[in-house]
Amino acid sequence: MNLRKLTFAALSVFVLLASCNKDDDTPTIVVADRTEQQVIDGDSLIGYLETHYYNSWAFTTPGNYHVSDIVISESATDINGNNNTLLMDVVETHVTTYFDVEYTYYILKLNEGGGDSPNFSDDVRVNYAGMMQDNEIFDDTVNAVDFDLLALGVHGWRLVMPKFRAAVGDPVIEPDGTITYDNYGLGVMFLPSGLAYFASPPLGVTRYSNLIFKFELYQTEVNDHDFDLVPSYLEDLDDNGNVYDDDTDGDGIPDFLDTDDDGDRVLTKYEDIDNDGNPMNDDTDGDGIPNFLDKTSTESNQD
Repeated sequence: MNLRKLTFAALSVFVLLASCNKDDDTPTIVVADRTEQQVIDGDSLIGYLETHYYNSWAFTTPGNYHVSDIVISESATDINGNNNTLLMDVVETHVTTYFDVEYTYYILKLNEGGGDSPNFSDDVRVNYAGMMQDNEIFDDTVNAVDFDLLALGVHGWRLVMPKFRAAVGDPVIEPDGTITYDNYGLGVMFLPSGLAYFASPPLGVTRYSNLIFKFELYQTEVNDHDFDLVPSYLEDLDDNGNVYDDDTDGDGIPDFLDTDDDGDRVLTKYEDIDNDGNPMNDDTDGDGIPNFLDKTSTESNQD
């Protein structure tokens, strides 16, 4: 599945220059400027949303619909004369900053879901289909798959998933062995290339392609990547949606992967002094900084 082939780190694309001289015919490859590309992408997405419709008539009654039920086309009616709805009239518009560039992306929310919402760093179980603006599907799932949102090559998923909720209750195993979920998140995300693969797409996707993902969000689970009892999303100390730039002790390891966040040689999980499973509640010296982020507080529940 292409969605999982590129990691977050792979999105940190720098300008690639192939050294050339008089005797070297190797072409120079230059990555597009993100700000300039976003203007192109933005106009293209708007053009798509203003000329494409979805089969809204098929979702008029309550039910657990699927990715396969969502039909996007350039026709205002289907072959039976049912009226479709122009996407631009119904999508939510969102703005974010990524790599210092302001991006606009869009969401068609068919069902928000009734369970818990994932955080941007959590695990999710989903069913999805990804396509480019020519409606060609480049990646899809047959059965539900599990993702660590931080490990995905498409940043847009980390933005969109928290705006939906997972299914209500536990999944049901039907007599034929299929697994069903109730009242799960169902929608479509429309992403500019800068929130997708940008200049480094997998096979089957062209460079600087805006991408569209239909998806069902079934389940979610809070991630603690370093098993230090602090959920990864709470280790985003500056609350900017990027856990990679939070490094309390400056050792080059971001807090969400660092078992000793403050570098005081006491593991974060052992700075849970009251043993309530949450080191964030422990501030021995009362300075407003929890022990696991305070190098001067070295108490341990192992003492």
